[in-house]
Amino acid sequence: MIATAAELREKYLAFFQSKGHAVIHSASLVPDNDPTVLFTTAGMHPLVPYLLGEKHPAGVRLTDVQKCIRTGDIDDVGDAVHLTFFEMLGNWSLGDYFKKEAIEFSFEFLTSPEWLGFPLDMLGFTVFAGDDDAPFDETAYNEWRRHGVSEKRIAKHPKKDNWWGPAGLTGPRGPDTEFFYWTGPKPAPEVFDPSDKRWVEIWNNVFMEYFKNADGSYVPLKQKNVDTGMGVERVTAILQGKDNCYEPELFAPIFAKLDEIRRVPSPAEPPPAERLIADPLPASAFIMADGVIPDKNGREYVLRRIIRRAIREANRLGINTNFCAPIADVVIENYKKFYPELEAARNTILSELTREEEAFRRTLERGMREFEKMIARVPDFVQNKVVSGKNAFNLYETYGFPIELTVEMAREKNFSVDMKGYEEARQK
Repeated sequence: MIATAAELREKYLAFFQSKGHAVIHSASLVPDNDPTVLFTTAGMHPLVPYLLGEKHPAGVRLTDVQKCIRTGDIDDVGDAVHLTFFEMLGNWSLGDYFKKEAIEFSFEFLTSPEWLGFPLDMLGFTVFAGDDDAPFDETAYNEWRRHGVSEKRIAKHPKKDNWWGPAGLTGPRGPDTEFFYWTGPKPAPEVFDPSDKRWVEIWNNVFMEYFKNADGSYVPLKQKNVDTGMGVERVTAILQGKDNCYEPELFAPIFAKLDEIRRVPSPAEPPPAERLIADPLPASAFIMADGVIPDKNGREYVLRRIIRRAIREANRLGINTNFCAPIADVVIENYKKFYPELEAARNTILSELTREEEAFRRTLERGMREFEKMIARVPDFVQNKVVSGKNAFNLYETYGFPIELTVEMAREKNFSVDMKGYEEARQK
């Protein structure tokens, strides 16, 4: 029986090896082949050249565990299923098998007692409904029906839900089929409704069969590919009967260390405020292990923002001592067996986190004090309260206070920030 993330990784790779797939190591979080993104956000990014026809040295069937960073939905981080850093299990067909075999493999791994053993009556599926660019994915629909899935458990969705394509105007893309697990009270509803948040997406099979040109037209790809992704943290939580991704063993030692630093007893379930402190540290450690150091531009600044988010949340929780390096040390211990690059970069990770935390604590203390003075001058009766662009820029110029923190703190006080005025002041 699979019980831990390490066992899930091992089982997944072993299953697809048994189906003729070569195991490849996770690529760096800094993409080599996709200039449209700062970080690797999905398993397909390192494989773009091979999806377009270049021959992969390991063959046409591949499987991996890819480390990923996503910051586009950072406001959702801390809920049951969203993380900044996560691991994506994937299996790939580069012009070899297609929809029938991909769904067959997925169904076996999901439901066979030898593998995950999920009951079919706890699963739901979506397929592409079709539009002017591409037809209804009848093949995927019929394959799920052939495996015994009730038509009431297969939802037909438009392109915005069941179509995948990389960022940018052109590139390979196509319909997908997504798999959901019911996390609410049993029995699961007879009719699958993916808008119900208790249906949690756990796996996605993308069928890359089109290339989108710059003029918006779609043409069939000469090489049709399969690209899949299963979230390690979400599936581990389900396997362990947990309510969210922060409860399994990947996060347990992080919260234990955090409570040790706070000098409070560890609760049965970490409060949401602690999630917002714990989440950024694995992301920061993994990004630095791939050679990125906090700085002022590009991905270096994104890393800085991730770290600062943790520090600000810790400050709000009353943590006034350095905590980033001790927690990152726990992260390294937790993941280093599967990701040895963390151990190799341990000294750099810990020293950079300490330096960044100490510097930002000074900035945070001064900036927050001035921010509170500034908004206190706005009378209570004023409607549509706004932090002027000039004041927001003065916070940055005088105290080094980042604009994104000003925006976040203003929102918490029911203020907005005049961003147009901020940009004008910055240009001057």
